[in-house]
Amino acid sequence: MAENEATGPEGAEQETAAKAVPKKRASRKTITATSSRAKAGAKKPAAAKAKKSDAKSADAKKASVKKAPVTRSAPAVEARPKSRLEQMYLNEIKATLERDFGYKNPMEIPKPTKIVLNIGVGSESIQGMGRQNLDVVQKAQEDLTQIAGQHAVITKSKKSIANFKLRDGMPVGVTVTLRGLKMWQFLDRLVNAALPRVRDFHGVSRNSFDGRGNYALGLREQIIFPEIDYNRVDRMRGLQVNIITSARNDEEARRLLELLGMPFVHVEDAVPVTA
Repeated sequence: MAENEATGPEGAEQETAAKAVPKKRASRKTITATSSRAKAGAKKPAAAKAKKSDAKSADAKKASVKKAPVTRSAPAVEARPKSRLEQMYLNEIKATLERDFGYKNPMEIPKPTKIVLNIGVGSESIQGMGRQNLDVVQKAQEDLTQIAGQHAVITKSKKSIANFKLRDGMPVGVTVTLRGLKMWQFLDRLVNAALPRVRDFHGVSRNSFDGRGNYALGLREQIIFPEIDYNRVDRMRGLQVNIITSARNDEEARRLLELLGMPFVHVEDAVPVTA
């Protein structure tokens, strides 16, 4: 209590002295700076609003203006060249087939789709003790490549057969598949150049169809094709020609090949029997 009474009057005097000290006035510079900041802060939202409104108006103008449709020219597609036999098929044979069989849709008219050529060299290439002569396979591949005008592929066995001295993965032949322009060109050369060079030729069989409109033709010699040089032939090789068509049955396929020029064996009309 004595200490509080001693310090009480001094503390009261100090408080009164602090209250009596006058506060310093802010300078004009500080007043102007604060006022300018306040004005700038007040102007900022207005400027931002103005910019937003300008952007919206610009977007509205762009949306109102309709862009002219851009016309793009279609890419130029080069037409595939057509052979003589294909031109004859399009101009003459299709109309004849449509008249003979009464097709209602032009897509039903049969046509050749592909031609598969193959030469088997399994027995020729196998030597004693199951060894294989790869030169025979390479020669057959060269011959078939010249005949078809397209690189021939070597076919290999899929399993081993001891009786035939055959092992898995051993080359057994060469094959090539022709489509499009090369197919038409080969068919033209086969009908008009190769088959007439066959010795003692009397026509090809009329019954070599598989029931689905596909025709199989076997040739004994590869030298009937004019592309083969007789002086460079090491041995005579036969080849298989498979003509695949889109015909629904053998009758339509036979008529198609007849119109394309396939020389079938001529069947004479039966002579009536007289009593």
